[in-house]
Amino acid sequence: MQFIDLQAQYQALKTEIDANIHTVLETSQFIGGSFVKELEQQLAAFCGRKHCITCANGTDALQIAYMVAGVKEGDAVFCPDMTFISSTEPAKMFGAVSVFCDITKDTYTLSPESLEKQIQAVLAEGKLTPKAVVAVDILGNPCDYDAIDAICEKYGLFLIEDAAQSFGASYKGKRCGAFGRIATTSFFPAKPLGCYGDGGAIFTDEDEVDDLCRSLCVHGKGPGGKYDNIRVGVNSRLDNLQAAVLLPKLKALGAYEIDARQEVAKRYNEAFAGKFVTPFVAEGCVSVWAQYALLADSTAQRDAVISHLKEAGIPNMVYYPTPQHALPVFRDEPCYGETFPNANDYCARTFSLPMHPYLKEEEQQKVIDAVLEGLK
Repeated sequence: MQFIDLQAQYQALKTEIDANIHTVLETSQFIGGSFVKELEQQLAAFCGRKHCITCANGTDALQIAYMVAGVKEGDAVFCPDMTFISSTEPAKMFGAVSVFCDITKDTYTLSPESLEKQIQAVLAEGKLTPKAVVAVDILGNPCDYDAIDAICEKYGLFLIEDAAQSFGASYKGKRCGAFGRIATTSFFPAKPLGCYGDGGAIFTDEDEVDDLCRSLCVHGKGPGGKYDNIRVGVNSRLDNLQAAVLLPKLKALGAYEIDARQEVAKRYNEAFAGKFVTPFVAEGCVSVWAQYALLADSTAQRDAVISHLKEAGIPNMVYYPTPQHALPVFRDEPCYGETFPNANDYCARTFSLPMHPYLKEEEQQKVIDAVLEGLK
């Protein structure tokens, strides 16, 4: 059994994936190419955005978003305390300060209340300039964008949506990737839309931001091309082979994979109701279930269940074991009195089970049985 079964997905999409890869090899268009252009158009349409700029990976997408936002030394960037380091890593790189915020008790996404509290604390201290907010759609679940948008507008902050785990999810009828001045996503193989290596994308509705991102992706190129360097940029491009793989995967995601993920989550929810804290999806939202995360009663119970799953050969993961403020690299960042009770509690009790659209019912039942046995 696989935690995420990429082999099963490949077998389902093998004919089209193989044909696309063969086309790339035959044409020898490896950097850029027709598949990259087509993919950018389809990704933008899927999310309902005007522009999509593909790049080398999701971390680069975030770094470029920070560059567009103009994040620099003396700035404060606000981010949820429970996420992967790439969400706020660029702040450290550019000399800014990461100001972490607690998560909500139910969706585990950025808490609007904690966000505003932290913004006000930074303003009251007067040492840092509030610059940007990174809203992370964690575990495939979208943030509360009505509340977060309003806070960003109130304080004049640049909103970046980190949709690395939520491509295919939606918030009140809008696809994730459609929020913020810039949204980013990752095509790491384990993501809801994953390639066969690294890949990422940036989304925006602003023509000027689109132009700037495309320049930054290719060494700060100007109108004259890659030897007309008008700013400092990076080297971050999605190759044509990865685009060739992603196109049939994107089609399958929209056609049936999102729905299949809902069925897997529904069976899990029914089996574990009353025994664990099961995932919550807010009204009007659709999770893409990048991970299926349960909360045990305690760390000890969580660890006992995980131990039993390992003995039974059931793959499992913990997303994430350590909140950001407790990582060694961020221990000197200011907390402004925030103790992050929800993030600390989540990280102490969470564990995730196999989740993908090709998980067979009999495989899922094996997972369920093993989890429940681990409770005894």
